[in-house]
Formats: sequence, structure tokens, C-alpha cells
Amino acid sequence: MKATTTTAAGWEAYAQTRDPALRESLLLSYLPLVKRIAGHLLGSLPRCVRLQDLISSGVLGLLSSVENYNPDMGTKFETYASNRIRGAMVDGLRELDWVPRSVRQKARQVEKTFEGLSYRLGRIPNDEEAAHEMNLSVEEYYKLLEEVNITTLLSLDDTFWNSRGDKASLADVTADEQEKTADEQVEEAEIRECMVEFLKELPEQEKLVVALYYYEELTMREIGEIMGLTESRVSQIHTRAILDLRARLHHQMHE
Repeated sequence: MKATTTTAAGWEAYAQTRDPALRESLLLSYLPLVKRIAGHLLGSLPRCVRLQDLISSGVLGLLSSVENYNPDMGTKFETYASNRIRGAMVDGLRELDWVPRSVRQKARQVEKTFEGLSYRLGRIPNDEEAAHEMNLSVEEYYKLLEEVNITTLLSLDDTFWNSRGDKASLADVTADEQEKTADEQVEEAEIRECMVEFLKELPEQEKLVVALYYYEELTMREIGEIMGLTESRVSQIHTRAILDLRARLHHQMHE
């Protein structure tokens, strides 16, 4: 309780004075948050990605969060900063261009197939339908989902076109409401409502994997242990869930 009280007092003092010493103190107190997010993300990335690289990128997101956070907005700093810290890590990964071009091409092919089928069928396709559309066996299709899972781990930070024709991201939906116009707040409130409904409509396995990975911050291996599944099967379910959510959101945005 003492630490929480101290942090709250620090925010109040920093908001009033913008004292560099208070700023440094706040940054140090939230470094464990950066390390925790980096460790979670690293657990599902290839071995070539280094923890320190993620932390270095995440610190930039923390710096930006401390500079722009307003304690009067009624949102906990951890909630406000987490998306920005993770987003900075994702940006750093993209700059490294660590995903092979062949994997990116396969990911685009899967997503295009999934969204095309969803449009034609008027519903989300099942695995057999998606596999048939791609001229693959179900086993081959599952292997493909596992291979492109690396790209879908970052897909909640990917951009989409909103109704104004501007680029936005799912992370933007949770950005500071005080920085948005009234129209933007209304539109993004609608997107949030849609995402909540889409999450509720996911099959139970997909819903559980999304909840455990994004909200409980478990790794794919830890989720597999809880669900009694292999890590590769969890990766497949995760990819399928993200494809499902993105297809639904894109359909909603273009209605």
C-alpha cells in the first residue's frame, strides 16, 4: 500500500511541477512493467529476438507514456502505458524486419483467403472450408497456421482503415479520450463494443486462448499446459482466433 500511495503522490507532484527528478523516479518505478511485457512477448517469439532489444524499445514507450499521462483522466497508468509499451516493442521488431518475407507472404495469403471466404459465405469459415479454398489438407492448413502465428502475435497492433478513410490501430481505440474529437470518441466506442461482442462469439477454445494470452499474459507454452494441448496447437488456435476477429472487424468497418 505504501508503494501505491507513494506513486500516486509522485504523479500528483509531477503533474504540477514536471520536475525532472520526479520524472526519473516514476520511470524507475515502472521499469518492472516494461520487463514484464517484454518477457511475455519474448515467450512467443523466435530465439533470434533478444530480451534486451524488447526492453530498450519498451522504455521508449514508457517515456512517451509518462510524458503524456494525465492522472485526472481516471485511468490507471499501467493500463494507459501497457498498450504504448507493447506498441513500441512491436515497432522495434518491425524495424528489425525479423519476420522472413516468405512468412509474411503466407500470412497475407491466409488472411486474404479467410476474409474472402467470410464475405462469400456470410460467416466465418471453418477449418475444412479454409483448407479446401487453399488446396491444402487440414493437416497442412494447421501447419500453415502455426507457421504464420508469429505475424498474428503482432496483429492487434496492425492498422486498419476506419470510416473516415484514415489509418488507425486497435491500440488507438484505447488511447487517451482527451486527445480525440467527439466524432472519434463515438466511432471508437462503437469499435470497442464490436470487439467485445466479437470476442464473446468466438468458440470457447479461441476465446480462452485470447484471454490467457492477452489478458492473463501467459505464454503459448503455459496456455498449453493449462488446456492440456501442445504449444503448436495453441499457436494454431491463436492464429485462427485473430483471423476470425480481424475478418469480423474488417467486415464491420466496411458495411
